[in-house]
Amino acid sequence: MKTMFSGMQPTGAPHVGNWLGALKNWVGLAKDYDSIFCIVDLHAMTVEYEPALLRERIRNLAAVFLASGLPAPEHCPLFVQSHVQEHTQLAWIFNTVTPMGELGRMTQFKDKAAQHAKNINTGLFTYPLLQAADILLYKGEVVPVGEDQVQHIELARIVARKFNNRFGEFFAEPKEIVTKGSRILGLDGKAKMSKSLGNHIEITEDPDSIRTKLKGAVTDPKRMRRSDPGDPSVCNMFTLHKHFSTPEQQEWAASGCRAAGIGCFDCKKVLADNMIEQLAPIREKALDWIARPKDLDDVLDQGAKACRARAQKTMDGVRALTGL
Repeated sequence: MKTMFSGMQPTGAPHVGNWLGALKNWVGLAKDYDSIFCIVDLHAMTVEYEPALLRERIRNLAAVFLASGLPAPEHCPLFVQSHVQEHTQLAWIFNTVTPMGELGRMTQFKDKAAQHAKNINTGLFTYPLLQAADILLYKGEVVPVGEDQVQHIELARIVARKFNNRFGEFFAEPKEIVTKGSRILGLDGKAKMSKSLGNHIEITEDPDSIRTKLKGAVTDPKRMRRSDPGDPSVCNMFTLHKHFSTPEQQEWAASGCRAAGIGCFDCKKVLADNMIEQLAPIREKALDWIARPKDLDDVLDQGAKACRARAQKTMDGVRALTGL
């Protein structure tokens, strides 16, 4: 089986965008690959964060991973990036073979730099090299990502090629799998759903909070009154209907919006009911895991142990080739 590597940052409570854009797809892909799932805490350090909250966020993310149905630890390891020191060792070596120009063209760096203008650190610039190390450390062949991360996988291929050209053939060039629903807009209808922007719905959010947030969510801006016909193609609520509602309900929402036969409140009520129903079992399982931090730590420790053995083998080969 080909090796698949996937990772997510513990920058806050996992939200619906994470589930639709990543976790739900990972669960479906895991059975077809030799899968490795990672909580990339070192990446999370590139933006300002509260150290006291980091461990809690790591556990909460692990709980949602497991509650979503990832077959860890029985069939695939789940671990924390910083618990396997070889990630940073390989990232440094990649720093020595990658021209600065390759990093300078990364659009994600430009976007993040604009978003975090007061904290444009070196880690934010070299982030893609640590990501390349995450993947190549396990000889990753496929990586499920959203469209905004495709450029980083392209860079990982370039890094593998440059290392191989300089030291000898060693790394395979990974390929991306662009996941469905990978770009879910937030409740503001403008930007990707994000914890930092506060336009998200948490996976473990209680039903009343979900209803309240959806009530205030932006819809078609041209639909000012209930009697105004709308355009479902520009309404983010309809995008969410595609993920949470039946085909019949989607048709009801779309035709009712176009003909002004239903109001946005009606549309949001059905969406809220469906979202709450689908998230309920994940929420229940995640909260159960969160209540058992020792069991969560045991899962993560078991995953780190398995990945550490694989990572050490890779680094043995890297050291032999590079003369270390």
